[in-house]
Amino acid sequence: MEIVILAVVIALVAIGAIGGLVIGSRRKKQLPPTTPSSTPTVTAPPAEPHVGEEAEEPREESRRTIEEVTLPGATVETPPAEAEEVPAAPEIEVPEPTEGRLVRLRARLARSQNSLGKGLLTLLSREHLDEDTWEEIEDTLLTADVGVAPTQELVERLRERVRVLGTRTPEELRKLLREELVELVGKDLDRVVKTESDRETPGVVMVVGVNGTGKTTTTGKLARVLVADGRTVVLGAADTFRAAAADQLQTWGERVGAHTVRGPEAGDPASVAFDSVKEGTEMGVDVVLIDTAGRLHTKTGLMDELGKVKRVVEKQAPVDEVLLVLDATTGQNGLVQARVFAEVVDITGIVLTKLDGTAKGGIVVAVQRELGVPVKLVGLGEGADDLAPFEPEAFVDALIGD
Repeated sequence: MEIVILAVVIALVAIGAIGGLVIGSRRKKQLPPTTPSSTPTVTAPPAEPHVGEEAEEPREESRRTIEEVTLPGATVETPPAEAEEVPAAPEIEVPEPTEGRLVRLRARLARSQNSLGKGLLTLLSREHLDEDTWEEIEDTLLTADVGVAPTQELVERLRERVRVLGTRTPEELRKLLREELVELVGKDLDRVVKTESDRETPGVVMVVGVNGTGKTTTTGKLARVLVADGRTVVLGAADTFRAAAADQLQTWGERVGAHTVRGPEAGDPASVAFDSVKEGTEMGVDVVLIDTAGRLHTKTGLMDELGKVKRVVEKQAPVDEVLLVLDATTGQNGLVQARVFAEVVDITGIVLTKLDGTAKGGIVVAVQRELGVPVKLVGLGEGADDLAPFEPEAFVDALIGD
């Protein structure tokens, strides 16, 4: 009996111990959360300074000067805001008069063309002008790109006049050659750039040509020529396919106070040309110059578009002048370009650029014969005022020299 009672007591003690452990563990899990106020703040002891190799590099800190320190209650003065700089308007230039400009540029032209004139004078000064000499004269003219038919005509006239003249002094030969060359170039052709309209609209000038001939630059220089002669100008940047063309043309216009009409890049050139004439009419200017996109004469689609530009412009006002810009250094290839352009738009005048950069001045004669239209302007350099009205006498004088 005592043994049973002892076993029961041991079992009860064991059960009580196990129950105490469970309750204790539950109490530990269900402790109430501590609040920040009840959490004790532990302050770490200050770090001891490092010495020797463990020492840290001193850090540079920004320090304020005594002038920058603001005392309590003091008012801080705000410096006045700087006025925004307004870009100054470009200074408008006054181009030099065009009258006699080619004469002033004669020395520049003569440097490149003297070989032609001097070569002819040297051959004509020979004591005996036999067939070999006349063939050399003919070759000299052909080399200068005068063209086959004009060369044959000139040689025949020279042979006849030299035979009649008999004795030939240097002065007589120079006079004879000058007269024949002026006749060949064409002294009676109308070389005035048409810029006047019969209606209440501005004169309209279209500038066309192949890429790389200096077409946009020539348009800008032509604006200077017109302003120098007292005309007011609007520029139409219808070359929308070349990003820099409109900027370049606008810069030329700003220099002489000419307004430039532009359109979106890669936009419709005909629309820009139409708007240019419309704005020019509203502004009451004398002339509208339209710079068209450079065309490759071998691209039929682009050439057709050039014809479209002209037709659209004519809905606003008649086109008074179509100037074809040719690079004089291209020689006979320029004649091929000229022929194709003439089939698309009615060319009324020619601008020969870079004439000072070639010894083939005979291209003046050849291109006039090819198109049946006169050379009206020539470019003789890269300067702003190096575009000059073409004067046959001054040109021939540059050919044969002093």
